[in-house]
Amino acid sequence: MSASDTLYDRDFYGWAAEQAALLRAGKLAAADVAHIAEEIESLARRERRELTERLAVLLTHLLTWQAQPEMRGRYLLLTIRLQRRQVVQVLDDSSSLRWELGEILADAYGDALLAAQRETDLPEAAFPPECPWTLDQALHGEPAPDQGA
Repeated sequence: MSASDTLYDRDFYGWAAEQAALLRAGKLAAADVAHIAEEIESLARRERRELTERLAVLLTHLLTWQAQPEMRGRYLLLTIRLQRRQVVQVLDDSSSLRWELGEILADAYGDALLAAQRETDLPEAAFPPECPWTLDQALHGEPAPDQGA
């Protein structure tokens, strides 16, 4: 086991600082390339997860808006607006995620279905089995961004 492997296992922050210094100094041969690649891949997965989670929250609240008109209010509308902004921010930061939006939207909708059932106490049959919105509709459709609040 090399010293950088030991440092990686023992002190991630110290390892990361050391690797950054090696890369900046152009000492690629001394860098822990395998772990650096692993960490970069982990960052990419984290961005995808963030987008999926933000979309799931947005879709949950859109489902609630649709299924329970009596629950429509300022809180729900502001939550929808906030999630829309955050989805756009993630996409602006990681625009290549747009290539995976079909799969991400489907994953997020699966989570949203469960969350909407939990939040509304309605059965699964009360909601569409497939996501009824495109990404554009989820981000810009009803409720309209300027509606209500």
